Amino acid sequence: QAQLVESGGGLVQAGGSLRLSCAASGRTATAYVMGWFRQSPGKEREFVAAIGRSARTRVTESVKGRFTITSYAENTLNLQMTNLRPEATAVYYCAARTAISSSTNWYDPPYDSWGQGTQVTVSS
Repeated sequence: QAQLVESGGGLVQAGGSLRLSCAASGRTATAYVMGWFRQSPGKEREFVAAIGRSARTRVTESVKGRFTITSYAENTLNLQMTNLRPEATAVYYCAARTAISSSTNWYDPPYDSWGQGTQVTVSS
C-alpha cells in the first residue's frame, strides 16, 4: 500500500494546458502500475492513463495525442494535459497497484492505492 498525493489541478480555459503530479510515499511505495482516473459529478470513475513495467504506457482514446503520462522519478507520476476540452472537467485521481494482478490487460483494475484527487475545471 502506497500513500499518494496529487497536485496541479486548477481552472483553465479550453485549449489550455495543465500538468498534474502524483507523489508516492510510504514504507512500500513501489508499484507495478501507476495511473490516472477521473470522475465527473454523476458519472462513474473512468480510466485516463497508466504507466507500467518497462515504462509502457496506455492512454484512453478520447485524450490520445493530448495527454501524456510520465514517471520521471521513482514513485513520481505526471499527467501532462494539453489542448484541454470542457469535457475533461473532473476530479483526477492518482492510483497505484502494488501487488500482482490477474487482469486481462496490464492497465486494468484493480488498483490498491488511491490519492484524494485534484480538481480540474476547463471552461469554454
